[in-house]
Formats: sequence, C-alpha cells, structure tokens
Amino acid sequence: MRLRCAVLDDYQNVAAEAADWSAVADEVEVVPFGRHVDGEDALAAALAGFDIVVTLRERVPFPASLIARLPRLKLLVASGMRNSVIDYAAAEAHGVTVCGTASSSSAPVELTWALLLGLARGIVEESNALRSGGPWQSTVGADLHGRRLGLLGLGRIGGRVARVGLAFGMRVSAWSQNLTRERADEVGAELAASKEELLADSDFVSVHLALGDRTRGLLGAAELALLKPTAYLVNTSRAAIVDQDALLDALHAGRIAGAGVDVFDVEPLPAGHPMRTAPRLLATPHLGYVSRATYATYYGQAVEDIRAFLDGSPVRRLP
Repeated sequence: MRLRCAVLDDYQNVAAEAADWSAVADEVEVVPFGRHVDGEDALAAALAGFDIVVTLRERVPFPASLIARLPRLKLLVASGMRNSVIDYAAAEAHGVTVCGTASSSSAPVELTWALLLGLARGIVEESNALRSGGPWQSTVGADLHGRRLGLLGLGRIGGRVARVGLAFGMRVSAWSQNLTRERADEVGAELAASKEELLADSDFVSVHLALGDRTRGLLGAAELALLKPTAYLVNTSRAAIVDQDALLDALHAGRIAGAGVDVFDVEPLPAGHPMRTAPRLLATPHLGYVSRATYATYYGQAVEDIRAFLDGSPVRRLP
C-alpha cells in the first residue's frame, strides 16, 4: 500500500507540475489541496488519512494538539528552512520527522518593488480608470529619485531591496535592533540612529524583519504617527510586525499617503475583512514567494525530502 501525501494550499493547482514527483510515485500517492483548510478540527479531519504533509511557509500551524491528532503522520515537509508555527518538540515526541527546503530572496524582493512602484505611480488606480472609461490622468506620481527609502531590517531580502533603491537614485537608510554599521556600509545604506529617526525621515518605509517577540507589534499607532503624511509603508514580511488596527486607522484618516501589504493577520483574508476595502491600500494575497522558480525549488526539494525519508536518511531536517 502506498503512503499518502497531502500538499496543502496548492491554490493554483501547480504542485504536480512544478516538480518531477516520479521519484516517489511508486510509493506515495500525492493529493493536492486546492483550498485552504482552516481550524484545527477541520485540519485533523482532513489530514487523518495522510502519512506525509507538505505545507507552504507558515500558512498552517502545527501545534502539539494537532500533531497528537494525526497518528499516521510520519513526515512533515515545510518550505523554507525556518518555520515558527511547527511544534518541533511535539513532532519529535510523536515520531514525526520535519524537513525543510531551500528558499530564495528574489521573489519577495521583486514583489516589494512591485508594491512600492505601484503605490508611487498610482498604477492600479490609473489602469482601472483607463479600462473603465474614467479620467485620463487623475494622480500625480511620487518620485523615487532623491527620496529616502527606510528599511526596517537589512538581511538577505532587505539588503537586496537596498541595492535596488540605490539604483533608482534613492537615499537608503536602515535600522534594526542588531544592525551594525559594517553591514549597512556593505550594501551602501546609512545606519539610522533609531527606529524613530528612520520613520520620521523616510519617504518610503519597507519592512524586512523576521517575526519574533522583539518585532511583534514593532510599528504601532505611535510609530505610524511619526511617518510623514506623504510617506508610504510597504510590508511583505509578516503582518504582526505592524499593528493592523493602527495601520487601518492611519489609512482611513489619511495620515500616510498609502501602504502596500502582502501579509495579513488572517490568511486567506476573509471576505468581509476591512483590509479588503481600506483606502490608500495596495494589497496582494501573500504573493511574496509565489513565483515559478520558487515553486520549482519548494516542490522539487520536497520530493527530495520525501525520497530521502523513504530511504531512511532524512535531509534538511528542522529545526
């Protein structure tokens, strides 16, 4: 009897074609889930008959309580090599091997700039007006050249975002709690003296921090109030870094020029969620990692992880 493998959140129904699954086809039946399964009870029921689960990023939490309800589960493959929503101790206690995959910073860097440029030049508004017979030119674009780009975080992604900003002729500054002047100099950015200085001086602010105890709620109402009324905020990192209610208040009140958001407190975003209708907001459904090359890596290495597990020599084990 073949093992059964669930592939979660395969929204575009591309997991089967994004990689060659033939290496495990004789021993594993692969079942894509085209829709998100929400809630522990629903997940426990949906995954009860599976031995292997492939999950994308941190979309689906695997706490101890869920793992305990999946007695058949033997292998959990998570895309990326870091996942904060898996209880690794519980997985080990229940004999579940957890493996990861490589990931690339290219796709989130590119989406960051898509959002920033879309905001700056009113791309969506102007395109919609053109297609619907609306006014010919109704916005005045915000310039990038000579303006300040403030980066919260200067790691793999933030560093590449910085270099693009420099190519546009922007002045780039950065801040994080552990950022050094040496790292800032390495990518050509200025080291901001404080988070507050960075927020107050920047024309565009982009978030590139990992979510943790020190970064959760890092930008609340007081921090957003420091932004210029002409400033734009972009968050392609984690929703919880920015207080969602405070951001909505700032957008509705017009205290900032706009925001570009790819991450949300609840995903998929419910139909009636206020982020769907907020003014001055350019929002995308967590597309930061959604690209052909990224999927080829995620699913290709998921196959490798499964094959290695079947052979008794798991690779890329987490944490």
